Amino acid sequence: MPKTERYHHGDLHDTLLQEANALLNEQGVEGLSLRKLAERAGVSRTAPYHHFRDKNALLCALATQAFARLDSIIERQLESAGDHPDIQDFVIEYLEFATENPEQYELMFGRTIWKSGTPTEELKRVAYRSFRRYAEGLGALVQGRLPAATDPLRVAQASWATIHGLCRLVIDGVYVDREDMQAVSQQAVALIMAALK
Repeated sequence: MPKTERYHHGDLHDTLLQEANALLNEQGVEGLSLRKLAERAGVSRTAPYHHFRDKNALLCALATQAFARLDSIIERQLESAGDHPDIQDFVIEYLEFATENPEQYELMFGRTIWKSGTPTEELKRVAYRSFRRYAEGLGALVQGRLPAATDPLRVAQASWATIHGLCRLVIDGVYVDREDMQAVSQQAVALIMAALK
């Protein structure tokens, strides 16, 4: 079926995001443009502009989609754990998500949007929701275990920074051995948990 025939049912927006993710994986942020996206999707050069005002809007939409996936991971981990979240399982799944989607992860946390671009309200909403969900889950895990003067939010920020650092080490090629990364992630969790005792 020719690509142009797929769009009679109003699915162009989703198709553009799918094709944009493929382009992003193949060519990185620098190689992604609305013109290339139109060519890849088999639509007119102006068609993507009906869905994304400019490249920044497209990148924000991709990052929003990726954050929604991460948010689902966090939510699922918390639901499956009940009152006893297992941070080890979360770290492993988080690492898998980041290393299997390095370009999307870079968009989610990199300077392209947050420093050089302009994050949309939708992106900020889902990004902050993800962290809030994680912080609340960790808060439940550490409840009653922290010294009185300790701020649970700061603990959540520090632990997320640790996990993020592990992801960057893999994505940037510093750690290339998955078995090493598993051991490092386990040690990171042990350090986080030791700090909470």
